[in-house]
Amino acid sequence: MTKLGHPLTDQSAAGTLTLGGELTVHRLGFGAMRITGSGIWGEPDDRAEALAVLRRAVELGVNLIDTADSYGPEVSENLIAEALHPYPDDLTIATKGGLVRPGPGRWEPDGSPEHLREACEGSLRRLRVDRIDLYQLHTVDRKVPFERSVETIASLREEGKVRLEGSRT
Repeated sequence: MTKLGHPLTDQSAAGTLTLGGELTVHRLGFGAMRITGSGIWGEPDDRAEALAVLRRAVELGVNLIDTADSYGPEVSENLIAEALHPYPDDLTIATKGGLVRPGPGRWEPDGSPEHLREACEGSLRRLRVDRIDLYQLHTVDRKVPFERSVETIASLREEGKVRLEGSRT
């Protein structure tokens, strides 16, 4: 059992970074892909444990959680909201759109403006927020001009649904 102040749990040891000149987060965040079921599909085997892991990460000073609508799909975002909403003021949640899940272990790009807009709206509902701190394009969809995908995310920011935009690619 570790305790706060231990080098492995002291977030100050990792330093910080500032996203978009606006959001300062610890360099060590929590990637929420693996809190879902096998193949990043469906509910986790132990839902209570997944919720406890999320809560413990925040207790240990994690203030950046990275997720995506395709993790589960939708499961990761729902678990984050269940475990942590209402969110601490200093918690930044980053999520992504642009991949769809036809089945366990399968990922297909969809960077169409229609999908990205729908994915963002769904993430807003699942995470129970009015604005997503950081919304990222999960991957490039070679069937859609990159500019169209990026312009859609920029439009979501202009509409106030996204605070910062990014690309994981």
